[in-house]
Amino acid sequence: MIEDHRKPNPRSRGERTRRRKRLLSLTKEYSGVISPLSVSPTKSIVQMENHKNNNVANSEWKREHLYKILVIGELGTGKTSIIKRYVHQFFSQHYRATIGVDFALKVLYWDQNTIIRLQLWDIAGQERFGNMTRVYYKEAVGAFIVFDVTRSGTFDAVQKWKQDLDSKIQLSDGSPIPCILLANKCDQPKEGFVNNHSKMDEYCREKGFTTWFETSAKENINIEEAARTLVTKILQNDKLIRNGEQTRDPDKFALGDKSDRTNGKSCSC
Repeated sequence: MIEDHRKPNPRSRGERTRRRKRLLSLTKEYSGVISPLSVSPTKSIVQMENHKNNNVANSEWKREHLYKILVIGELGTGKTSIIKRYVHQFFSQHYRATIGVDFALKVLYWDQNTIIRLQLWDIAGQERFGNMTRVYYKEAVGAFIVFDVTRSGTFDAVQKWKQDLDSKIQLSDGSPIPCILLANKCDQPKEGFVNNHSKMDEYCREKGFTTWFETSAKENINIEEAARTLVTKILQNDKLIRNGEQTRDPDKFALGDKSDRTNGKSCSC
């Protein structure tokens, strides 16, 4: 046997250590299924970031938000397609059914001083019948419930999903998290009273939805608009919560106020 008596390269060893630490930090930050989030999604992180433009180097305060958003609904309603379209601007007719839970990350440069990171949790359609949804829903601050306009049975299940959601996750004041109803596949012929927008508006008010949108992941209809509406509502709630914590006056809370809900949005399909 020939032994190698060369001394280990301390530089290479140090580089490997740094890489392992970096991989560990990325795992903690992005793998919501493998390990808990290192930062609570309901809290803001204020940090200093340096930005350089073509002419002048300057420093600006940046406010970062990490928000966990659930995407739930019956099997085959297009939840994964919606997430793929929103995050990657990609659509495919060939997706396998999600098993358990999957997630994706979307970074929004909301304004000059605000960066928003969205963790979109894609919950499998059959999970409503299991015992894991309470774990999956933990620390979420917003949700989409998706149904397929070509299958009326998926709309019948919407109320059950909403009840399951409201019973397992609430905001810090006890009110439901904002939830938007997505009538997906609006590029195809519709079933049920989705064609009656006034009835859909009334349904959303009665069931506690923030609003509703007709969407199509295939044709990229109303995906961005629905997401922006939900994030806007989450930011409003976040501001109210922080103001309430500062004043310590429970009467200041107005989360989930029905008068603040917007009218349902739809596409002209």
